[in-house]
Amino acid sequence: MRLRNTLENYVFVLPAVAIFAVFYIIPFIWVVQLGLYEWDGILPTKVFVGLRNFQEILFEDRIWWQSMWQAGYITVFALTFQNILAFLLAWACDREIRLKNFYRLIFFIPPVLSEVVVGLVWQWILDGHYGLLNHGLAKIGLSAFARNWLADPVTALTTVAVVHSWKGFGWGFLIFLAGLQTIPRELYEAARVDGANAWSSFTKVTIPLMIPVAMLVGILTVLGTMQAFVLIIAMTGGGPAYHTQVPVLRILAAMRGSSRFGYACAQGIMFGVILMAISFIQYRFSRKARQV
Repeated sequence: MRLRNTLENYVFVLPAVAIFAVFYIIPFIWVVQLGLYEWDGILPTKVFVGLRNFQEILFEDRIWWQSMWQAGYITVFALTFQNILAFLLAWACDREIRLKNFYRLIFFIPPVLSEVVVGLVWQWILDGHYGLLNHGLAKIGLSAFARNWLADPVTALTTVAVVHSWKGFGWGFLIFLAGLQTIPRELYEAARVDGANAWSSFTKVTIPLMIPVAMLVGILTVLGTMQAFVLIIAMTGGGPAYHTQVPVLRILAAMRGSSRFGYACAQGIMFGVILMAISFIQYRFSRKARQV
């Protein structure tokens, strides 16, 4: 009976393991193998170069590290502006205010919109010649601030970061709202009985209990933003002059633009290792925060 139960358990797990192996493990092994070759993606012949692709990424590809820095800039912007906005809106909607269900619906609309559509719409709004933003600035007497926001190297990356945060804050809003609703209301009532005002209840009750939720949102924000791709390619395509280039776009450029599939696979492996390291560090901080 014990053997039969064990076999039944494996039979139930087998489909999931097979799917995971076919779509994740086997492709991963193939990518690691291709990262050691120089291959154009078409001809059957591959030239073994060993770790030469990884050496080129580490010491020679300046644009790759520029794209990593720019992805990190967007990520830091999202971790601060996006998540603070999401938390404050979730905190407001968790309180007894009028039309709070309507606000919850409105705040969750941006994440479910198509990234291509959002990118093209914002590209039109931010256009330097006929964009709505510059038109609005001119209407209120601030035409001196008008510019081509996505074509100017000074403003392009920050503009993309703002649009990305606007597009993605709804996910954090939803998770924060769910976390706030798990806090027992009796704790707030006890705090009021002890003489705590609204600010003290917020800092002594809400913030400590929301730290694990904030850690989860932070991890998801980092992993999602570092892999941002569709919105950026719809808005700028990585320009101007690589100023909004991110790692996924760089990998795509190596595959389609340079026909260097082996080099692109090596970039993908390097990017995956960096994301794993960041996730591990965040996980360690999350465990320490829970213990505190």
